[in-house]
Amino acid sequence: MINLSGSIAGVHFKNPLVMASGTFGFGKEYAQYYDISVLGGIAGKGLTLHPKSGNEGLRVFETPSGMLNSVGLENPGIKHFLENEAGFWEGLDLARIVNLGGDHIDEYIEGALLINQDSRIREAKGLKAVDIIELNISCPNVKEGGLAYGIKTEKAREVVREVRAVTSIPLVIKLSPNAEDLVSMAVMCEEEGADGVSLINTISAMKIDVYKRKSVFRNLYAGLSGPAIKPIALRMVHQVASRVNIPVIGVGGITSATDVIEFIMAGASLVQIGTYNFVNIHAGEELLSGITEFMNNEGIQTLDEIRGII
Repeated sequence: MINLSGSIAGVHFKNPLVMASGTFGFGKEYAQYYDISVLGGIAGKGLTLHPKSGNEGLRVFETPSGMLNSVGLENPGIKHFLENEAGFWEGLDLARIVNLGGDHIDEYIEGALLINQDSRIREAKGLKAVDIIELNISCPNVKEGGLAYGIKTEKAREVVREVRAVTSIPLVIKLSPNAEDLVSMAVMCEEEGADGVSLINTISAMKIDVYKRKSVFRNLYAGLSGPAIKPIALRMVHQVASRVNIPVIGVGGITSATDVIEFIMAGASLVQIGTYNFVNIHAGEELLSGITEFMNNEGIQTLDEIRGII
């Protein structure tokens, strides 16, 4: 029997496939097309303390082997999620991950407190809707001139330390490829008590309309995702996984079962599927079938046999 399971801080994943934040909503829409309980987990749409309307103007632009997005963390806010979406998550047979962002450290702290308090109330009733918080430190620090927390290790340390102190929920830190030193950033997260790291987030990129003579996005730059970034993500996951003792979740450009296997061989415990969900609405179940077929053909019984072998 093939064993695809894994875990982070005691949270069980039946397989390594997690749907990435911002590409799967909260799962309701995709559940209309296939049984999403076959997945290992879902990272929900990124949430902030207060609702956000997102960026104005064009938000998405297709580019060779990828996609540019400038959505701007549009979301209904944490309270709306807990009151209106978390009930759906209670019935899901998979790991449920809340992606938490913020414009400054106080918002991160208050958001984590709300999620933690809600979890305690549900647990008292024998219910559960959140298994892991994924801390998005790529958000701009508005009190520091807009520079993302995830750029400088010591600035990120403040956020990780403060959020870790106010929640007992397992904590994964989502890292930015734009960090000054990504490996040092990951090591810091482990030092501050994080239960895992996920990487990479989108890469800052640009598209110019040569006829209008300006960027297609009002914010000039946007986040590049999709197959174009996979080789970079794979290299970064390998570098980080070789330096930390906490689980690493690989993210970036996965569109096939062999892509998943590459990330596992590079040292990832789990992977996240993002842009591919827009290309193939059945991405999750088809990737799972492909992984099983690969392992059968290669005589691999468990992912631990190949994890980190590079």
